[in-house]
Formats: sequence, structure tokens, C-alpha cells
Amino acid sequence: MKMINWAVVGVLVLLPFFVANRIDAETQRRAMITELRYDAALDAAVDDAAQSLPINVNQAEEAQYESIKRMRVNKEEAIAAFYRTLYMNFGITDDPIAQGVLNRYIPAVAIIGYDGFYVYAEEEFTNASGETEMRPLWWAKKPYAYADALGNSLSFTLDDYVVAYEAVSRTWREGFRSELRQQTTIPLLRDPELFEQVRRSTIVSAIQNELAYRINRYNRYVSRHGISYTFTLPTISAEEWNNTINDVGVMAFVQGIPLGSKRYNNYALGGSRVLKKPVIIGAMKDGMKVYYRDTCSYPYPVEETFASEKAAAAKGYRPLSCVNRGG
Repeated sequence: MKMINWAVVGVLVLLPFFVANRIDAETQRRAMITELRYDAALDAAVDDAAQSLPINVNQAEEAQYESIKRMRVNKEEAIAAFYRTLYMNFGITDDPIAQGVLNRYIPAVAIIGYDGFYVYAEEEFTNASGETEMRPLWWAKKPYAYADALGNSLSFTLDDYVVAYEAVSRTWREGFRSELRQQTTIPLLRDPELFEQVRRSTIVSAIQNELAYRINRYNRYVSRHGISYTFTLPTISAEEWNNTINDVGVMAFVQGIPLGSKRYNNYALGGSRVLKKPVIIGAMKDGMKVYYRDTCSYPYPVEETFASEKAAAAKGYRPLSCVNRGG
């Protein structure tokens, strides 16, 4: 057989492989672009939800103590913003059927609050007509609760403010750890490093356990409605969890959307700290009352905090410049 004939045969044999590889590469490229678009849509939805947390919230209803991270949350406004932005970026703002399909791939949304968290997840119930339905709803607020071997109980927050029950005296106390450490016999309040370690692990475990429980319940519901995909709580790094519990925010999961030969799975975190006004610190400097923004860094003993410079000045504090201190 002539060389040209062998070449033709070779081309005919290899051509299907070249075409298949080309098609596969194009499919992967399109899937990657779609995945990036989904990522951007989810991130935008969570960010908008986080930015909506403080909307129309009456801060005057809060307890009369100051904390940089203390903030009431409007979870209804946040969840509305989440879905509104998500639908817009998926191009289904005016398509309720497509919205319903997309909702099936969102097993849970969590609001990380200052002294507890909320989970928004679907529940199965029987309606007035006797038919079984699934509808998303807010579950009861879960505190960041901890109990030690001595019978003491503590309810943590996103900073070192704590509500504590002392088993020996059978009394409740609340305040910042530094204030309570000399007032109680609770060992954890006397060790700042251990307190911080236990506080963080307690908050993360509480959120993880509740999300895993809600997602497992969701699996049972959707399996009876023809969805075979198994939803799971994704592996989230310790760094991500630390970022999550540093401030009030939103966490959302999207799982199982068909994407070529695989499924789209992702989660997103959004914090609301950027919306908060700077906190004014009132401190003592050489016996004189001074105030400065929390973006400054001074070693002076903190006396109290304020929402504005005017409030600090009204209490007799004098302004302290942040020049050369990053403020």
C-alpha cells in the first residue's frame, strides 16, 4: 500500500478521536464558564443578603451595653434580597416555575447573628386541603450554648460578651468575660485563651450540627419527590469558619444543579461589618478622658464605647488624633 493510502487510513482512524476530544474540550469550557457565572450569582446574592440584615431594624430595642459586633438582624429582608438577586442573575426574575426548580437545589440558608443563628430550610407539612407540601421557613433561633463538667452553662456571642449560669450559686450573670472573671467561680471565664478557643469551637459546632441536620431532613423530603441527588454539608476550612463567625453575616448553599457531566456544588459567605459605623472608644490617658475611633490602636484602658463622637464628647471625653496610627 502506498504511503498516501496509509496516511488516509491513519486520518480516518484518528479523526473520530480528534473530533471527540474537541467536543469534550468545548463542553468542559462551557461548563467552566457556566460554573463561574453560578459562582458570581451566588456570591452576589449572599452579599446583598448580608447588606440587607440591618435594614429597618430598631437598634434602640437592644440591651443597654455596647459591643462592636452587636447588631439586630432583619432576616426577612435578608432572605428576600438573597432570592431577588439570585433570580435576577440566573435570568429567571419573571419565571416562577424556573424559580421553583432552582429552589430545589438550595437546601439551606443560615443567618449568623450576634448571640445565635437562624436557618432557613424547607419543611414538609399538610395544607388545609390535606395535601402534602414543602415550604421554606425560618427555624427557631439557636443560641451558641455550652456547658462544662461542673454544671455551669454559658451562652456565647460573636465577641467575649457572655451570659453565664453558675451552678454553685445557682445565679445568672452576664457581661464581658473580663468583667465576670472575678465575679464567678466558672473556670472558663478566668482563662482568656481557653475561653476564646471554646467560644469559637462551640459556635462552629452549633452551626455545623444544625445545618447537617436540616440538610439530612431535606434529603428525605426531596427523595420522595423524584430528586435522587444527595445533599451534604460541604467541607469548609477552619479559616473560612473563622471568617464566618467573626461578624454577623449570611451563609448559603447551592447543590446538585446539573452541569454537563457533573453537578454544581458551592457555598458562599457574606458579612455585614462593612455597613457598620465606626465605634468610638472612650479611654483614660494619664487620668484624662479621651476618645478615638476603633480603627486606631492605643494601649489606654477602655472605659466605654459610643456610637458617635458627639455622644463621647457629651460624656466629657476629648478627641484623640489617629495620626500615624492607621486612623
